Amino acid sequence: MVRVFGRIRTYAARRRTSTPAPPVGAREKRAHNLFEAAATYVVARAEDDQDRIEEAAAWVSPEALSFGVSELACRAVLALAREREESPAAVARDLLGLPTG
Repeated sequence: MVRVFGRIRTYAARRRTSTPAPPVGAREKRAHNLFEAAATYVVARAEDDQDRIEEAAAWVSPEALSFGVSELACRAVLALAREREESPAAVARDLLGLPTG
């Protein structure tokens, strides 16, 4: 009789510490990387989609989002500079409406 209760205790303890299986048909929630968050955030800002802005901002920390947006801006300026055959500085100033220096 004692062995039966010991087995029940062992089973219950193992059950408490194990990770529960997701329900059948449940959508697996995956982590978003900072570049995915930055791209979604920038597009949402361009389209003035506040809900999507807030959603993308929640995917990563504010610091990671800031880094991702900065990296996206650098890559975009470089790509546009190559396309226009201009310097990155000239392109950045033009995009911001600043006089060329």
